[in-house]
Amino acid sequence: MTDKQTSDNKSFKSKKRYYRKHVDFFRLLNKIKLWPSRQGILHGIKTITVLGNTAEITTHCNETFVITNSKTSRAARWLRNKWFFSSCDNCRIPEWKLRKYSATYFAQHTGSDLSHAVKDDGT
Repeated sequence: MTDKQTSDNKSFKSKKRYYRKHVDFFRLLNKIKLWPSRQGILHGIKTITVLGNTAEITTHCNETFVITNSKTSRAARWLRNKWFFSSCDNCRIPEWKLRKYSATYFAQHTGSDLSHAVKDDGT
């Protein structure tokens, strides 16, 4: 990487992204690929397997969670409000992804409803 490319990356400002506040939870997770644990640690999602109203999430540190599709759950609120203490050292979430996540806004009436996102059945 040249010095010019390095300086361009440092001066890069993240584009603001807007999503609907109560978008389908599984589609939101598919889009941002982040999971806040109960201890306040942000994990990177490796795979999401949707099984009806539940899904199985596998993180990059090989932790597995079974979650339900709830727009008002603890994890959904923490993702919308960006409540986390640190990122997982084992997941190694890149700095650009954390900047992109911090530039994301959730609004009641504006933003993408993720209707064009990946279908729930994985196709």
